Amino acid sequence: MRAVDLIQKKRDGGELSSQEIDWLISGYVDGSVPDYQMSAFAMAVYFKGMSMRETRDLTMAMVATGEQIDLSAISGIKTDKHSTGGVGDKVTLILAPLVASFGVPVAKMSGRGLGHTGGTLDKLESIKGFQIERSQEDFIKQVQEIGVSIIGQSDKLVKADKMLYALRDVTATVDIIPLIASSVMSKKIAAGADAILLDVTVGDGAFMKTVEDAEKLSQTMVALGKEVGRKTVAVITNMSQPLGQAIGNRLEVLEALQIMQGQGRQDITDFICELAQIMLRLANVDKTLEDIHQNLVGGAALAKFEEMIAAQGGDLEDLYRPSSAAVITCIKAQKDGYITELPALEFGLIAMRLGAGRAVKTDSLDYESGIVFEKKVGDAVSKGDLVAKIYSHEILDKKVHTDFQKNVKIGRVQAENSEIVKIIS
Repeated sequence: MRAVDLIQKKRDGGELSSQEIDWLISGYVDGSVPDYQMSAFAMAVYFKGMSMRETRDLTMAMVATGEQIDLSAISGIKTDKHSTGGVGDKVTLILAPLVASFGVPVAKMSGRGLGHTGGTLDKLESIKGFQIERSQEDFIKQVQEIGVSIIGQSDKLVKADKMLYALRDVTATVDIIPLIASSVMSKKIAAGADAILLDVTVGDGAFMKTVEDAEKLSQTMVALGKEVGRKTVAVITNMSQPLGQAIGNRLEVLEALQIMQGQGRQDITDFICELAQIMLRLANVDKTLEDIHQNLVGGAALAKFEEMIAAQGGDLEDLYRPSSAAVITCIKAQKDGYITELPALEFGLIAMRLGAGRAVKTDSLDYESGIVFEKKVGDAVSKGDLVAKIYSHEILDKKVHTDFQKNVKIGRVQAENSEIVKIIS
């Protein structure tokens, strides 16, 4: 085979065989297919797409380029959860221990944030001593003993994905469904869980801007999971405004703690209970929302979270420490009315400028900076009411303050807001 022939075949709308896809991916990983040819192939896929069979073959060819974790030593149905990314998304911090509090094992590998989206590992690393690097043996042992562990993705898993994603990132071929689906699902399949909940975000702060595109991606990933024997459900969720109140690593940990102490906003509390119910059902555990809510706010989830933090070296005193940001800037409502828009992308970018996120992978993070919203879409405000607090280490540049203020949209009509848009199973 020759890479140029496969590129031309896909460029002209042809369908590659399983053998051709295996050859191309293994060749890319061993270096016999160079970056420039894989770039050309990715662009051909961008314009011509892939069939479901091709996408499945691509996914499994990628899985085969690295280790696959065997979780069979852990009893019960092992569960995992993945979000396609968003702003203020601290769901995993709460959902994983909440599900584990019902005796359902959660074995999760998470990633870091880039650009306007945050990463679960970055939030956990804002806790002094917390270890995200764990051996496979320690990872499995911890899930056996306490039912939950969240660690960084091993470099030995799905080598092709890391290489291909870096290439797509600089060749404008990120946002195409077959390549997104194969990237996500190759990692989830290699990570070894029996059941997978996919949180597919849609809207201003998400990669998927329309519900239609989110549905296509969800259907593709669910089908991929089911074809390899993994129980898989996708939930399309709203990312038109930041999720919850906080954006920023330390601030999001503190919000997660508030939610697990029954002090969080009702909307995000209810949202996490709904996700937990779906995840529990994937493990054949049927609980009412009332049961789940009780575990969330009654101390069971928090106890499990603390247990996980301690097991991975985290300092429980530091866990509850407030942000050490030296400057807190208050943003107040400019008029009476209702909050109608809080564009997630804009506020994610502002948080990144404060140091809470990375523009490029090599950027260091300021774990203490970020934003806490006191008002969200649909909330009533009077002129002068506190809308948000901005946490930083220096007095804000006037432009940051102006950019923030102009993106707080206030109108006369109360906007409706719901977190779950659709469930694909």
